[in-house]
Amino acid sequence: MKRRESRWLKALAVCVVRPLIASVTRPTWRGQEHIPREGGVIIAANHLSVADPLTVAHFLYVAGRRWPTFTAKEGVFRIPVIGPAVRKLGQIPVHRGTADAVKALHEAEEALTEHGAAVIFYPEGTCTRDPDLWPMAAKTGVARLALRTGVPVVPVAHWGEQRLLPYGTKKLRLFPRTPVEVVAGPPVDLSSYRGQPLTATTLREATADIMSAITRLQADIRGEQPPLEPYDPRRARGQELGQGDGGGAK
Repeated sequence: MKRRESRWLKALAVCVVRPLIASVTRPTWRGQEHIPREGGVIIAANHLSVADPLTVAHFLYVAGRRWPTFTAKEGVFRIPVIGPAVRKLGQIPVHRGTADAVKALHEAEEALTEHGAAVIFYPEGTCTRDPDLWPMAAKTGVARLALRTGVPVVPVAHWGEQRLLPYGTKKLRLFPRTPVEVVAGPPVDLSSYRGQPLTATTLREATADIMSAITRLQADIRGEQPPLEPYDPRRARGQELGQGDGGGAK
């Protein structure tokens, strides 16, 4: 299999990141047997905090024995020294809000099918805005990629990073170490969608199946019941606008 990453940079990154994560978290890992040891695989995870890319990557690398590949904001790749290093570590730039966003999906498809990479995606596209931090309504890009490539989608849920570094703040909690639990489930069964035209309906339904699998795993971690319907930020904004103008014409 053709190598996408620099071997010496991978070794350097591991030497830096693993002790850092170990110093601020107390991880509990389950379900790593569901992650294939080779071949392309999509890791679909919920998103709680800007810290969880590190904890999910830690889980995938140590427990899953796979090198983590992320799609990352394009701005990261323009930072001197860091940008070229991130690219040589196999990460994929995303130009959000532009036609170049499609290019990232093509590059991810190549990584999955030609390089046998394990690519981590956050289907929600951003940290959850659900008031209780449940996974929210997701975009359909991951489902589209899974159905185009045929690679398995392994759902991953995690909990705890919101205490380490809450979204929207810079208050990093260093001590005591934060318990973080990460769980992988069996690949999502998307067989009923295989061979179907990739219509909006098909993609929405496949996406809902992926997010349901992630939500069930997080519910198991938390020991709580998730909401019947995932939080939809677009719907919430519409309701806020409706309330702001008095609920519409009278």
